[in-house]
Amino acid sequence: MTLVQLKHLIELARQGSFSKTADKLHLTQPALSRSIKSLEDELGQALFDRIGRKNELTAFGQHIVRHAQHLVDGAHELRQTGQRLLKGEIGQVRIGLGSGPGALLMTPLLMHMAREHPKAQIDISRGSTELLIQSLRERRLDALVIDIRSLKPATDLHVELVQEIDGAFMCRKGHPLAKRRKVTLDMVRGYPVASTPLSDEVARILMERYGPQAHPDALVNLRCEEISSLLDVARHSDAVVLAIRAAAPDLVELPMTPALNAKARFGWVTMKSRTESPLSAQLKQMFQEIVQAPRARAASGRAT
Repeated sequence: MTLVQLKHLIELARQGSFSKTADKLHLTQPALSRSIKSLEDELGQALFDRIGRKNELTAFGQHIVRHAQHLVDGAHELRQTGQRLLKGEIGQVRIGLGSGPGALLMTPLLMHMAREHPKAQIDISRGSTELLIQSLRERRLDALVIDIRSLKPATDLHVELVQEIDGAFMCRKGHPLAKRRKVTLDMVRGYPVASTPLSDEVARILMERYGPQAHPDALVNLRCEEISSLLDVARHSDAVVLAIRAAAPDLVELPMTPALNAKARFGWVTMKSRTESPLSAQLKQMFQEIVQAPRARAASGRAT
């Protein structure tokens, strides 16, 4: 039997007439009769008694119609659920955020979910790139936003570049270096330097700009995975933090000589073998809008 046949049964029980039901369902009467007869054959019992010009449910048919209504209602609810999932109104998504993306995206992400997807569920994990990749492969996470410079090439991963974001040496506004027109690495090394673990690519760029003393092992005094903690240290001490510029608009960017010209490359990482959920795809678009917003504001400011 099919849902279409069950709908025929329910409507015939409601109308009590083959002709009226056929008109309502845009069927011919023979087609409707065949549909009902097929159901009766499959169920092994008559569903209707013909009394005069009216067709009334048998006692057997009354029970069948009640169950048929539950099935049709359930199918309707299932269809509605699918539509809500496609729109991202409901569902669950598990996102892993690297240190830099976490500092920039955590609060906007939670705000977006609270405002735009109040019935959906999100779980956010933070950690090193290695741990997040492991969780992704073990199906404990659906997608990652990480600095893909620190990602080792892998055939099972799908990586999409979301945005390149400028990195900078930064300090608090009252820092001794804050008002300098030019700052050298030797000046920076006179203070504690804070950073998250840096990729080999970033280490190479630092040494190309400033020499061997700029290798993270020699340069960084304060290192941890949580950039938000390092930024707080920079806000309340003379520490200089090396991080993405957009993560701390309140800090002063040091005018390094030569210029740093290093960028974090935020990427959206998923497993090639898995189909992305509609909610996950919407969050990817939201991430792109968030990381592009500071650049758009900056461009607008220059234009005015």
